[in-house]
Amino acid sequence: MFNVPLNDALAKVDPASTDGASLWVSYLTNWTNWNHVRTATALAAAASFTIAIAN
Repeated sequence: MFNVPLNDALAKVDPASTDGASLWVSYLTNWTNWNHVRTATALAAAASFTIAIAN
């Protein structure tokens, strides 16, 4: 799972610090990208399932 290491890194840093702010920007970018991948694969799976049921 990709998000667990991201969450662990985020939990170790002080959110009010400069490091926390820069880590949050990196976290948000990576999380958003992987969320798009998860969404695309879920849609592809749903479409494949729908096609299989229809045939």
